[in-house]
Amino acid sequence: MQKTLRWLSQLVVLSVAAAGALLGAGPAQAATVGTPSITYSGVSNPPTADKPQSKLWWNDGSWWANMWTTGSGWSIYRLDRGAATWVDTGVRSDTRGTTSSDTLWDGTHLYIASNVVTLGNSAAGQPARLYRYSYSDGTYTLDAGFPETISNNSSESLTIAQDSTGALWATWTQVAGAASTVFVNSSVPGGSDWGAPFVVPGAADPNPTADDLSAIVAFKGDEIGIMWTDQATGTAYWATHEDGESPQSASSWQIREAIKGNKLVDDHLNIKTLQADPTGRVYAAVKTSFNDGSSDPNLAQLVLVVFKPATGSFEQTTIARTGDCVSRPQIMLDTQNNLVRAFHTAPSTSVAGCTFTGVAGSIYEKTASMDNPVFENGRGTPVIEDANSANMNDVTSTKQSVNAATGLVVMASDHVAKRYWFSDRSLGTVPPDGTAPVASFSANPTSGTAPLTVAFTDASTGDPTSWAWEFGDGETATAQNPSHTYTTAGTYTARLTAANEAGSSTATATITVSPADPPDPPPAPSINGPADTLAAGPDGVLWNYPANGDGGFLPRTRIGSGWNGLKDGFVTDWNQDGVFDLIAQWEDGRMSYYEGKATGGLAAGQVIGSGWGSYQVTVGRWRRADTYPGVVAYDAAGTLWHYPNNTGRTLGSRIRIGGGWKGLYITMAEFDQGSTQDILAKRSDGSMVLYRSTGFGTFQPGPYPVVGTGWNTINSITKLEGYQGAGTYGLMSRLTDGQLAYYPIHNGTWGTRTMAGGGWGAYKIFR
Repeated sequence: MQKTLRWLSQLVVLSVAAAGALLGAGPAQAATVGTPSITYSGVSNPPTADKPQSKLWWNDGSWWANMWTTGSGWSIYRLDRGAATWVDTGVRSDTRGTTSSDTLWDGTHLYIASNVVTLGNSAAGQPARLYRYSYSDGTYTLDAGFPETISNNSSESLTIAQDSTGALWATWTQVAGAASTVFVNSSVPGGSDWGAPFVVPGAADPNPTADDLSAIVAFKGDEIGIMWTDQATGTAYWATHEDGESPQSASSWQIREAIKGNKLVDDHLNIKTLQADPTGRVYAAVKTSFNDGSSDPNLAQLVLVVFKPATGSFEQTTIARTGDCVSRPQIMLDTQNNLVRAFHTAPSTSVAGCTFTGVAGSIYEKTASMDNPVFENGRGTPVIEDANSANMNDVTSTKQSVNAATGLVVMASDHVAKRYWFSDRSLGTVPPDGTAPVASFSANPTSGTAPLTVAFTDASTGDPTSWAWEFGDGETATAQNPSHTYTTAGTYTARLTAANEAGSSTATATITVSPADPPDPPPAPSINGPADTLAAGPDGVLWNYPANGDGGFLPRTRIGSGWNGLKDGFVTDWNQDGVFDLIAQWEDGRMSYYEGKATGGLAAGQVIGSGWGSYQVTVGRWRRADTYPGVVAYDAAGTLWHYPNNTGRTLGSRIRIGGGWKGLYITMAEFDQGSTQDILAKRSDGSMVLYRSTGFGTFQPGPYPVVGTGWNTINSITKLEGYQGAGTYGLMSRLTDGQLAYYPIHNGTWGTRTMAGGGWGAYKIFR
């Protein structure tokens, strides 16, 4: 949605509303909810904007805010809860009336990032600044050497986060014409000495539309995450970086698609992390564009996306629908009540329809469980509403989680009346001062066969207000008394961290899960097709990672065990019966054939050769006239041989192809997508050489072109057909750091590399 259209629409709605008031038409606001605060003037933009930013923080028993003071600039205010008044401390930051800010309190210092706001092309010479303040006895003092410069360009928004080393990070988008660029920058620990801004390394799409934004968060205790939207592709991207790694190295970033689909994103984005959750779940509120060009009131308008680092998965649920007419979301995480609190703008309570999504009105709240976030229908409950001015908008609060000690404060602004409003509510009983809980729990049962469902009952003392469970298999929960099902045999350590404002403690229990009775054979083959990736773990368990047809994996499925001692493995339809089989090259020199069953699983292995221990092998249909795929391999002397498979079961007499292949890593692949299989040979210097086949068992005359460099960081290559959808072809490669990278091949040229996940270093990946 273009911002110029939004402003014009707001002007039209305000004009109609004013005319209606003069004529006595139109209903009045139902009620006034919340508390009015100071008025303001001299600031260009709504002072509680922008959507990804936070203007409030909790420290030393009080709520604080960065608010605009008429005639002075941005100032630190403290909330006097008894008087329901925001009190100016007299501490100023930026005096520029064209700026917006994002605040972060880390327990020692206050950081305020201030960016010059532009809704069109970004302008140079408009520095974004970072202010750092020390705190003592109710007073904030600007530290020497600050402010620091984060960027020299204006932007619509800018957000900051702090990693575990104490370094500050920032992200923003810079607009040039019809597109923008997602930028990142980082400081040394403490927020000083910022480097030169850089584009997210390794991102396939760092140039979204001019109407898109980015946001940043620190999570899991040791990672930084950046989310940005691209309305052109309907995608929300999620880039993560481990603390301490090189900021500008592509290998230190992992990039995923959190959301993807037509109109699934807009530029309204807010992201938070649960600070007390050791697994580091991240919650993001994202607005869709379904309201553009559709009158259907039941489409998703705001969605909650939850990222779970333990599994690398994203879960999505609807917060509000197009008929609710909501926009500008803000997420708060309430550990006291285990709730996700979603705040947003919608028309006032007396308005049933929707002139357009984005109209100002009132601030509403909706809640859902953190463990199973399902929101009720409707706009929610109004928390800030002025009976005399339906112009409330741009809700903001803190990056921190809230609980009984903090209560809940949110702030918004009426940019027509030029006044701040806020809501201040209790979240429950504050625990006794200085008393941290003592974690304790029971589990029933503690042993049994898979699948085993265990009920966990909290028995902690000392008034805990939050519970963070880790079940030992990568799954987590934050309910007080959860249950969990273990699906795989093993010994697991279940861990509970019980916390309140005074501190936390941890208790553990051991859960033993025995193997279940063998299940009935599955009704379908275990390997779906040539797009799947198979890998044997260090424990000898063989897994299939089915492709989802869109450049990712579905949940993995277990095929079998006993694959220890594998040197190399290959996926192929060896007997051409339409079901994929496996060829295994063992470290003891055996070559085995495992026939895939149409009902799932594999037949017992058949040894089809011995003495293969020193061979470098690749499998495929080497000659165009071959009925079955065969083996191409070179021996210890570097002589390349073709071993035809004439019967669909065993290998025939070998045929010499040529010499000089020693030390090369070979892969049979259709590089030109023709009807012949070529050989891609990776040299020790990292160059990739293409040996084009004639289709008759020989190579075309040289010279043989180098089609790639830098492949010395790769130690496994698998050809895949259909990984990114029907008709696609490419190589799935494992980097030396254990990450998977997919290299598409388009009729003899390379496409853009995409990352497919990490942690593959110990696996034997089938080729």
